[in-house]
Amino acid sequence: MTTSHSLLRGAAAAAVLLLTASQGLAGELKAGPPPGQVSAEADLGSAVAALPRPSAVHLEGRCLPQGRSAASGAADADMGRALTVDTPLRIASNTKTFTAATALRLWEQERLDLTAPIAGLVTPALNDLLLARGYDTSQITVRQLLNHTSGLYDHGSDPRFTQALFSDPGRRWSRQDLVALSMSYGGPQGAPGEKFLYSDTGYILLGDIIERVAGQTLAAAVREQLGLNRLGLTSTWWELMEPQPPGAPHRARQFLGEREATAIDASMDLYGGGGLVMSARDMARFMSALFEGKVFARPETLAEMTRPAPHPGGEHYRIGLIAYGEGSRASYGHSGFWGTIVYYSPELGVAVAGVTVNQDGFRALERLVLAEAGLSPENCARG
Repeated sequence: MTTSHSLLRGAAAAAVLLLTASQGLAGELKAGPPPGQVSAEADLGSAVAALPRPSAVHLEGRCLPQGRSAASGAADADMGRALTVDTPLRIASNTKTFTAATALRLWEQERLDLTAPIAGLVTPALNDLLLARGYDTSQITVRQLLNHTSGLYDHGSDPRFTQALFSDPGRRWSRQDLVALSMSYGGPQGAPGEKFLYSDTGYILLGDIIERVAGQTLAAAVREQLGLNRLGLTSTWWELMEPQPPGAPHRARQFLGEREATAIDASMDLYGGGGLVMSARDMARFMSALFEGKVFARPETLAEMTRPAPHPGGEHYRIGLIAYGEGSRASYGHSGFWGTIVYYSPELGVAVAGVTVNQDGFRALERLVLAEAGLSPENCARG
């Protein structure tokens, strides 16, 4: 399996990573690992312990109703707190799956039209910022925000944004601040619908649209529409927008190499492209619920979320999900900037989620998580 994972420069790199990993995963699913590679709890534990940074991996789903877990290292070395599969971390762009699923819940309720132009849906002040930079919001649709074909510049992948965060970590960013920043960085990157161009800015606009359609904060809309409480996601919350659930463990410290990012204000990645804090267990639990009929009211909605599109890149990035593999062997997932990844294999009936506290440990974690695709055929009855 071949993957590409240079130093990530913004949340867009997570999507690039997963796109380059997709062909490698297809091979993993077809061939499977050698017998016994990661076929038991002890072997999974040994594999996680061998990772270069503290990490946790959790599997569950139709074929693993009791789950399988392993974790190693510290969530906070100074406080002596161990990392577990229930330790919450900022999941960054993994949040996009939740934002997209919430938009699709509103679509299945006929409250949101995916083909509608965003001009009449976003807050007028945001629309004005886009128009002033040359974006034609009468031509950009909700669907194009969802599948990253809007042509919007991606502020999250601009190195100037990372520099701004570390130079002033306590700054409180508003949604309008971030959209204005993106507009200052760049104008249209392509015609609406032309091709896949990952954009955190687009998901910030989606968060705004969801709030206006639902008449709730984004956090409240996601929690209600996706049934986060009903699903028992006890280590999950939206930073700044809602309180930490009672009894949830403290958030892990997170690092970008030698630089600690824990104290960077959550508003820098809060409004739909990121914002959720979750544990590995909760990530896997949600993904299995999404694909096993516990989130959407109709199966057609999941089909819409996973349907490929004809534009360049549309075979891989669907709606808030990246597809791995082909045909019936395809799996779906996402990753996050700080070092989180989750996918679900519908054929095998298993979700696999992995987290690491340091982004520079992500590549090794990714290889282990993707290898778990070969675990299920030996240990789970296919249903």
